[in-house]
Amino acid sequence: MQLSKAYIGALVERSLQEDVGSGDLTVQLIPADKIVRAGILTREAMVVCGQQFIEQTFLNLTPEMQLDWQVKESQLVEANTILLTLHGNARAMLTAERTALNFLQMLSGVATQTRAYVDQVAHTPCRILDTRKTIPNLRLAQKYAVYCGGGNNHRIGLFDAFLIKENHIKACGAISIAVEQARQIAPDKLLEVEVENLDELQQAIEAQVDRIMLDNFTLEDMRQAVKLTAGKVPLEVSGNVGLDTVRGIAETGVDFISIGSLTKHIHAIDLSMRVLS
Repeated sequence: MQLSKAYIGALVERSLQEDVGSGDLTVQLIPADKIVRAGILTREAMVVCGQQFIEQTFLNLTPEMQLDWQVKESQLVEANTILLTLHGNARAMLTAERTALNFLQMLSGVATQTRAYVDQVAHTPCRILDTRKTIPNLRLAQKYAVYCGGGNNHRIGLFDAFLIKENHIKACGAISIAVEQARQIAPDKLLEVEVENLDELQQAIEAQVDRIMLDNFTLEDMRQAVKLTAGKVPLEVSGNVGLDTVRGIAETGVDFISIGSLTKHIHAIDLSMRVLS
């Protein structure tokens, strides 16, 4: 997954405006032509994510800022690693500092958490997916972070795939009716149905859907679902998945595990920027 320069630029511009507003009062204490060197380091192990956001944030305030990355995007680094060194105007650097670190701590937090889940299922063919449970207006950025962490992206929004859930089924009358109508509306779109028990699973199989989501199934029912589908329909598991349970779920033989906490329960990485000279 790649993000466009236009998307990154617009997001950075809005974020700087939110923070800077009519101007940074505190940096006016510093001579306008003061040049400094600084470094950004991490206080904890992390997967690096958000380099383009950082670059755009600093360069927005001064195109002459020199940035020298010591690490690569998607790289796993240890605590106390210097991520980036900067050389340029002190006022611009300090004004951009918090906005830049906000992007880096959040996106790297998502990528780092994703990597932890991916590592738990690495011995299986199962893939980790994100969800639509994202921070408003930051969905693409967060889904990019999931990608950097080794995960896979579920649908981006409501427009690129069908996900027929309990309320849709009740409103339509039955799984078969909902699936038939979906095929008529957009036959080329992925059609996934969420089921809550083995009876609904059988209905979804008979409706010939593209993917089936098992919602809050027990491990034994997941194994039974794998036997019933026999590889004919990809199976996705969702609902209350944690680092302590994801391995066992993957070992049942399901194809995907979708995890909302990747993007909604964010542990922001502890970062620091220090002026060096």
